[in-house]
Amino acid sequence: MGNVATTVQAQLKLLKDRGLEIRNDEKAMEILLDVGYYRLGFYFYYFQDPLTHNFEEGICLDDIIDLYYFDFDIKMLLLRYIYRLEVHFRTQLVYYASNLYSSNNIWYADPKIVNNEILKEFNNIYYILKTNNNILAKHHIKYPHDAFAPAWKVFEFFTFGQTFKFYSNLKNEELKKKIAGVYGFRDVSLLNNYLLSIINIRNICSHNAVLYDFNQPIGIRRIPNLKYRFKTSNTTNLNASIRLLLYLLSKVSQNRAEDLERDLRAEFEKGKSKVLVNRIINNKIKFDL
Repeated sequence: MGNVATTVQAQLKLLKDRGLEIRNDEKAMEILLDVGYYRLGFYFYYFQDPLTHNFEEGICLDDIIDLYYFDFDIKMLLLRYIYRLEVHFRTQLVYYASNLYSSNNIWYADPKIVNNEILKEFNNIYYILKTNNNILAKHHIKYPHDAFAPAWKVFEFFTFGQTFKFYSNLKNEELKKKIAGVYGFRDVSLLNNYLLSIINIRNICSHNAVLYDFNQPIGIRRIPNLKYRFKTSNTTNLNASIRLLLYLLSKVSQNRAEDLERDLRAEFEKGKSKVLVNRIINNKIKFDL
C-alpha cells in the first residue's frame, strides 16, 4: 500500500495490473476489507517478482487466500500445543525454585538468586502487572506491606519468554540442571536452545505473523530421539521446529505429542489438495512426518 491509504477498488486494480487473477471482484473486495491488503501482502510476495511486484502467470487470489488460511490454521494448532509446554515449563521453574528457596517466596526478585540485569526489566513489568492485573492488585490490597507477590502467583502472568529469561538468569547452575533434567537433559544449553526455538515459533503464532517461511535465527540442535530427529540438514525451517515441538511435547505427554502429530498430518493433507499450498509445503516447509 506504500505510504498513502487507498480504496479497495484501487487495491483491486493494482493487483490486476500486476497480473493476479481475480475471479470475482465483489468477493475480492470483501476479502480485502476483511483480511486487509497489507496483511495479505506478506502472502503475495513469494509469488511476485521482487523488483516489479508482478505476479507469476496463473496465480489467483483464491490461491493466496488458501495459503493464508492454511498458515493461520497451522499457527492456531501449534499455539494450542505450545501452551501445554509453556505451562509445564513454568510449573517446573516455580516448583523447584520455590522449594529450594522455601523461606523466600519472592526469590525471583532477589539479586543473590537471579542476575541483576533481569531485575531492572522486571521492575517495570511488575509495576504494569500490579496496576492492571486483578489478582495481583487484590494481593497487594490484602498484603499492603509486600513488595511483591509470591512466585506462584506472579509467574502465572508472565509470557513464555519472560519465564524463560528468569530461568536462564538463575545464578544456581545446579537448579537449572535439575529443571533441565525433568526433560531428560544434562546439558542446560541444550534446553536453552530448544526453548528459545519454541518461543520464537510461539511469538510468530501469537502475533499472527507469517509462519510457513519462518526460519530460526539459530539452528536447532540435534534431537536425541530417533523418531523426531531431522531427516535433512535443514535445522532452521518450520519442519525442523515442528519436529522439535513434537519431541519436547513427548517429554510432557506422549499422548499430546501423538495428538499433535495426527492433527498436523490432517492439516497438511488438506493443504496438499490446494495447488499453491502444496507447492509451499514441498518447497518451503518440506514437511516430512
